[in-house]
Amino acid sequence: MSGKAKRLNKIVDRSLAIVSFFVIWELLPRLDIVNSAYLSPPSDVVVAIGKLIQNGELWKHVTASLRRSLSGLLLAIAAGTITGLLLGWFKRFERILDPLLQLARQVSAFALFPVFILFLGIGESSKTAIIFWASFWPILLNTVSGTKQVDKLLIDSAKSMGGSQLFLFFRVILPAAAPSIFTGIRLGGAYCITALVAAEMIGSSAGLGFYILNSQEVFQIPDMYAGIILLAVLGLLLNYLLAVIESRFTRWRKGLANNG
Repeated sequence: MSGKAKRLNKIVDRSLAIVSFFVIWELLPRLDIVNSAYLSPPSDVVVAIGKLIQNGELWKHVTASLRRSLSGLLLAIAAGTITGLLLGWFKRFERILDPLLQLARQVSAFALFPVFILFLGIGESSKTAIIFWASFWPILLNTVSGTKQVDKLLIDSAKSMGGSQLFLFFRVILPAAAPSIFTGIRLGGAYCITALVAAEMIGSSAGLGFYILNSQEVFQIPDMYAGIILLAVLGLLLNYLLAVIESRFTRWRKGLANNG
């Protein structure tokens, strides 16, 4: 089989499930198997997205959601990676903080939303806080795990060559833990989109979460599903961006794989 045929087969395999899903979705309301008042066919959803683009509403809602999700996620990345590296590298620091962190991570971001509103109001700060809290934990836990799993042989080899603590941290620990850290960041990105919906459903006038809830309240069901699809696309794009960044920071893994 030629390379072109293999690529075509790969594309067909990867698109088969999603195409089947949308075909079934289109048929269910069209054949009156499901009431179209509750499940709009994808063709109507596409029309709703087209109207959003035409009237300029799409950019307003997408930029509002992007601003909130990225601000919360970036804060979570900074706090989660720094704290995780410290916990993974300094055992006493972990012994002191771990009981508190284990307790805190059991508290859902949604359960804390009333607390965030009390302290920060219903503005952007509380929305950023809920996204931060939801995204922080997978980043922290994966960073701790990656730091602890760094091969001792690498550390001992660097020490035997006279490597300083800074050299160990930046040239050995951080690169070796990077794959696990980026796994946490990508999980944090997924959690951030989930928390975004809840954050935007309270005290918002723009954003995809607000648009979904508002469309449901006025019974504009195609618009509601349009918001859901756009939110899924936003999540996919964010995941793709994080995957591209990960591949650039972990190029050495490809080199090891090729040498192996």
